[in-house]
Amino acid sequence: MHQGKIRYFGTTTFEPHQLVEGQWAAERLRLQRPVTEQPPYSLLARAAERAVLPVAERYGLGVLPWSPLAGGWLSGRYRTGDPAHAESSRLERQPHRHDPALEANRRKREAAEQLGELADEAGLSLIHLALAFVLEHPAVSTVIIGPRTQEHLASQLGAADVRLSQDVLDRIDEIVAPGVTISPADEGYRPPSLTEASTRRRGAPGR
Repeated sequence: MHQGKIRYFGTTTFEPHQLVEGQWAAERLRLQRPVTEQPPYSLLARAAERAVLPVAERYGLGVLPWSPLAGGWLSGRYRTGDPAHAESSRLERQPHRHDPALEANRRKREAAEQLGELADEAGLSLIHLALAFVLEHPAVSTVIIGPRTQEHLASQLGAADVRLSQDVLDRIDEIVAPGVTISPADEGYRPPSLTEASTRRRGAPGR
C-alpha cells in the first residue's frame, strides 16, 4: 500500500472484445487480470445484455453497472400528462441525454412513463423497479448509485430486497426489448472505430 501498489483492478465501459483481450493478455503474460467491469445498464439502456454481461459471466468478472436510473429518467419524476422536461442541471450539462426536443429523448420519456405505470401496477416505486431490474441479471454483482441528498438515498434503500415476477419482467421486455439502448448518448463511450473516420475509410487522413 505504501508503495502505491494495488491488489485488484477493473475496467469501465469496455467493449466486449476488450474485456476478452484483457483476460487473454493477463493469462499470457502471467499478470493480475481485471476482475470487474462497470458498464452503463438500466431499463432504458440494455445494450450490455448483448455481449458485455455474457462475457463477464464467462470470465467470472464482477459487474457494477453505473447509471441504473438512466441519469434521472427512472426517478419517477416523468409521469403521463406532465409538462415536458423541466429545466435541470442535467439538461444544462448533458443536453444530448436530456434535451426533450431530441427524438431519442422523447422515446426515453415514453418508455419511462410506461415503466412508471408498470411500477404502479406492481405496487413499487419506479426507482425500486429500476434498481431491482438491474440486480435481477445473474451477471450483476451490485449497482453504483449516486444519491445527492438524504431523500434520494432513502428512496433507493430496500431495492435489493425486491424480487420482480416473471410477468413484470416480461412486460419490461415489451416496453424496452432486451439488448436495446434507446439513445446512443446513454452508451457512455464511443470507440475510435466509430468516432474516427480513418479507422473505417481507406486512404482517410491518419492512415
